[in-house]
Parts: sequence; structure tokens; C-alpha cells
Amino acid sequence: MEETWSTILKNHSESNFLQGPLWAEMNKTVGHKIVVRTFDSDAIYLGIVKAAKRGRYMEIPGGPILDWKDKALVKKVFSSIIKEAKEEKCVFVRFRPQLFNTEENQKLIKKLGSLAKIDIRTAPMHLHAQNTVILDLTNSEEELLMSMRRQTRYEVRRSEKNGIIVTEDSSEEKFNEFHEAQVKTAKRQDFVPPSKKELIAERDAFSPNNLKLYTAKTKEGEPIAYGLILIYGEEAEYFEAASTDLNRKLPGAYALLWQAIKDLKKEGVKRFNLWGIAPPGIENHRYSGVTTFKTGFGGQIVEFIPAQDIIINKVLYKVDEIIENARKKKRNL
Repeated sequence: MEETWSTILKNHSESNFLQGPLWAEMNKTVGHKIVVRTFDSDAIYLGIVKAAKRGRYMEIPGGPILDWKDKALVKKVFSSIIKEAKEEKCVFVRFRPQLFNTEENQKLIKKLGSLAKIDIRTAPMHLHAQNTVILDLTNSEEELLMSMRRQTRYEVRRSEKNGIIVTEDSSEEKFNEFHEAQVKTAKRQDFVPPSKKELIAERDAFSPNNLKLYTAKTKEGEPIAYGLILIYGEEAEYFEAASTDLNRKLPGAYALLWQAIKDLKKEGVKRFNLWGIAPPGIENHRYSGVTTFKTGFGGQIVEFIPAQDIIINKVLYKVDEIIENARKKKRNL
């Protein structure tokens, strides 16, 4: 199974950790049921079954992985997904494919309902970095620097002048420190951080070769910013972050991200996904502030097809839709 799984992902360069075995292991550790189905060497989906008060549902983040123009294969894969979801008594299935949000791909999704005979609609909430920035790490360091916004280049150089130190340490002790910093960051910025259990599960699943936890510090060793990088195949993700009050005065996050870029290049990683920005044209979005920071590093602004919901239980799904729309409005998402 794992050999076929790995082969399919390698054959689809757009795939990342979200449909990989390490993400499956992490979710299994925190208590979610995992469903993995392969279709010869042509397609795969990793389904994560989650239990909520409003009902069970299945997530397929960054997938399924397949040739979306192969109608017979698409029908076969989604028939399997529906079968599994019904057996798991799910209210709905939420998937967000690795398809750019182009007119052509929108048509593929629109045809999916009739092709697979499913009730499908755009989900009320996003699923894993629908809008993001991706840096091409095959470019030289000089090219990457020149592609940055001028202010970003200035902050990177200012971090060097200020003697900011960036270290990497993925020990459990450092993860505990990172979690404490993230809880404080979440209170300041009003978001829900991952639990300590989830962070440690990520560490256990991805360490030692597929994970880096960076800390930017002052010359005196005071922490300024933290960044958790996940790596799988050709792509790395700037997956989690946190900061202290010092980050308002010192360019710790700039130093951290630039160090990560240089390290990932040396390791042969080809793409660096900065993991989540505000959708275009929405000024009061929760990610608006971080969008300015991330887009300053250059790269390609990417928008994937929005998350889609396949409805299994119409009555219970309606309740879920009302709850999620309310949450979306409250959280400025």
C-alpha cells in the first residue's frame, strides 16, 4: 500500500503532505479515523473522518489525487468516497482539490455532480490554504532576494544588522515553548491555535527529516518569532507560526523565513508554500495582515478551487451550514 501511495504522489507533482502518509499518521494519533484508497497506480485519496457535535464528516484535504480529465476514473474514485462516507455515517464530505481556480477547472467541478451523481456545492468554510503564496526555490538566492518587495528586502537586511539569530530545534521541550508562544499569539490576534496534542503529533509524525521548528532570537537570546515548517516531496509549508511582543519592533519573522528559504534550497526542496493569505479583494479578512508580510517575499499568488461539500444527509448538513456561516462571519474569514 505505502509503495503504491508514494508512487502515485510522485507521479502527481501538484500533491503535498496533505494526501501523504505522514499527515495520515498525525491525524490517526490525535484520534481521527483514516480512510486510504488507491486505484492501481492512477489515483488515491486520504479521507480523515472527524466527529463533531453537529455530526461526523470526512475531509479530503488537497485531494483526491487523480487525473481530473479521466471521467471514468473520476466517477470510480467519487463512488468509493461516497460509499466510505455512508459507511462512516458522515453528514458530508469536504474536499479541496489541488486544482488552480481557473475557468477550465471550475467547469470540471461543475460537471462532477452529474458525472458522479452527487449533491455537491461550495463549502461555507475553506480547507487548508485555499489562497496562498508559493516561492520557486529553484531560483538562486539573489533572484529570490530581487523578487521580494523592497521593504521586505530591507527588513531581511535589517535583521542581519541587528544581529538576529535563527536557530532550529525540534525537541519536545522546544515544541512546548512554541505552543506557549502560540497560545499567547492567538489571544493577541484572536484565532484558535492548534492544541498541544496536535503539535506534538505533528512533531512525532514528521520528525526528524520532514519537519523544522525555527526560532528567531535577539543577540541576548530572547525569542522574537517561531516558525514550523513541514516538508514532503518537492514542497515545504510554512505551516504554523507564533511571535512575541518583540516582533513588533524587530524583524524576527523576516529573518526566520529567509533562513528557512536558504535551508530548504540547500536540501533540494523546489517549492515553498507560505500557507494562507486573504482572498483577493477582501480587506477585512483575518489574514489581511499576514498577507502583506507573505506576499512581500515575491513568488506566485495562488488560488485553488474552493473547498467543496458532498452532501450525504441534507437535514443535518443544513444545520452545519448555518453554524459554519455564522463562524465564518464572526472570525472574519
